[in-house]
Amino acid sequence: MYTSTDAKPWTVPMLADAKGEGRKLVMLTAYDAGFARVLEENGTDLVLVGDSLGMVVQGHDSTLPVSVADIAYHVQCVARGLDKALLIADLPFGADATPERAFEASMRFLQAGAAMVKLEGAGHKLEVIRFLVDREIPVCAHLGLTPQSVLRLGGYKVQGREDKAAARLREDARLVAEAGATLLVLECVPSALASAITHASTIPTIGIGAGADCDGQVLVLHDLLGANTGHRRPKFVKDFLAEGGSLAGAVRAYSEAVRSGAFPDAAHAYE
Repeated sequence: MYTSTDAKPWTVPMLADAKGEGRKLVMLTAYDAGFARVLEENGTDLVLVGDSLGMVVQGHDSTLPVSVADIAYHVQCVARGLDKALLIADLPFGADATPERAFEASMRFLQAGAAMVKLEGAGHKLEVIRFLVDREIPVCAHLGLTPQSVLRLGGYKVQGREDKAAARLREDARLVAEAGATLLVLECVPSALASAITHASTIPTIGIGAGADCDGQVLVLHDLLGANTGHRRPKFVKDFLAEGGSLAGAVRAYSEAVRSGAFPDAAHAYE
């Protein structure tokens, strides 16, 4: 069985290598050193300190209240538990409103131990991506359902089902890669659309509710463990603790299912 401890420490260029070799990338969220250590020891390649912490750790109804200071604190904690996995930090709501604000927050996250930052959307965010990349900060883009847009979207809904919306997503995926992003998260996107974007993309895609054809998968750790977060359980979530029997077993089961292509299956994807 492959685990991240079998390999060299992950670097940003290795993400493109994995896509070229057809090897699935395994990503999970973490918010502290202890969980981060378990994730790395059981096959996780990429660890995300997500603004999901606002909902699953802080108990908010959305990710909007999360601050730069919150993310920076948790990045420091998680970084202490990792040796080889690539650590990614979310730019929280408002932190990427301008290129300068995004740079200040990103610099803080990299100094805390992150190797890449993630931001949601395209449009004016393309300028932000270019600004960060020009200043040596690797960027992961995030398209589809973007939780920081929950007020505009009117809730957490599948994106790209209509032809016009699908065409916009395909174009945005092309544009974020062209702007310099080196990784792309696709959230709550119909499987066929995510597959088309992945095959056309020059950068690896990470799916969450986006079908099995993405170059990798991500889940929120609390969802993988079947924890009651006080929020509706999305269709794409699977409780791996039930079959893994322990925290380590759950992460191992998830990692193996992602690499084999067994997860997500049709029951955990959108048409």
